[in-house]
Amino acid sequence: MAGTKFTKAEKSWIVYDVGNSALVLLATSVIPIYFNSLADGPALVAWSYAETVASLIIALLMPVLGSIADMQGMKKKFIRATVACGAVATVAMGFFTDPTAFLFVYVLSSIMLNTSIVFYDALLVDCTTDERMDDVSSQGYAWGYIGSCVPFIACLLIVLNAKSLGMDLQGAMKIAFIITAAWWVIFTVPMMKNVEQTHYKPREEHAVANAVRGIGATLKKIWADKTLRTYILAYFFYIDGVHTIIKLATSYGSDLGIEGTQLVLALLVTQFVAFPSAIIYGKLGGKVGTRKMIMVGIVGYTCITLYAAFLLRTAVDFWILAIAVGLFQGGIQALSRSEFGKLCPKEHANEYFGFFDIFGKYAAVMGTFIVGTMTAATGNGSLGVLSVVVLFIVGLILMSKVPERQ
Repeated sequence: MAGTKFTKAEKSWIVYDVGNSALVLLATSVIPIYFNSLADGPALVAWSYAETVASLIIALLMPVLGSIADMQGMKKKFIRATVACGAVATVAMGFFTDPTAFLFVYVLSSIMLNTSIVFYDALLVDCTTDERMDDVSSQGYAWGYIGSCVPFIACLLIVLNAKSLGMDLQGAMKIAFIITAAWWVIFTVPMMKNVEQTHYKPREEHAVANAVRGIGATLKKIWADKTLRTYILAYFFYIDGVHTIIKLATSYGSDLGIEGTQLVLALLVTQFVAFPSAIIYGKLGGKVGTRKMIMVGIVGYTCITLYAAFLLRTAVDFWILAIAVGLFQGGIQALSRSEFGKLCPKEHANEYFGFFDIFGKYAAVMGTFIVGTMTAATGNGSLGVLSVVVLFIVGLILMSKVPERQ
């Protein structure tokens, strides 16, 4: 990013996405395939429920933690704690071969990762201005996609060449988990040094009790704001589909019999496609409107879901799906984050982003649960994937009705 117009604080905030995205990429590609080998059979249902549990716990924690994190100097303390715990849990995954124990540690790692990202999202309002928010948010996703490929490729080479390196699969995965955790920690450091929490509320006694009591009041404020209410409801539905596809694509492809190497390489291509796409999305958001570009992304994901349900059968089909996802994934997430950052009160950013995350995580609970339940009931994963289309349609309708602030 040398030579760009971004400030030191903005650059430092952006590179955290490079760090955490390494684990995100591993969790959406190699880890589900590795779990399939531990489970010794179709694992889509178990993986879906594990993702559901992780999302549910995060959704329950974030309103309280978010309210506390809005106090002076607390955002970065929460990030340090969640990154430290998450990195330890990530390394620990390499030491469990029992499927249930592995899923337990994975859920812990996922909770720490995604909780840290909520605090990170809330720091967006501290490192930049409303006018620059679309661009900075998009740059975060873009550099996260491309930067995470460095440790991922290293991990992939080790895993794919485990036998020639004198290791079994578990030994190779141990090294992969260590590399990923170290990468995450290293790229957390610039943000800890160079981004300050400029928007905050005063520290108070009995913070936890007050945070619990304040949840209802904050929710009432969000609900009373018609613009924010309609926007967050739209987000609830369409981000459900986005998260579900991200989390279950590899497991779904694996259950269809597509070779693991093909799945992983295709998702690596997604990262390279998503890098320029996310940046372009941010630029277009500033020119034609953030909400319009979000709606373009929803339509794109609707088409992707239909393709996955009806046409995805071979490795070539999965490669096409991966490229298509790359065109929209970073853009829709980045602009959703920046638009919410513009709408919420800055001194309560963490608290509001906690609720923003609740809607996203409960949506993820619903999506993964629907896919898992539909697949278990019918024995057909395609029917579960198809159900996601309804959520995109509802999200699109609601987004078109979000009123402008007066």
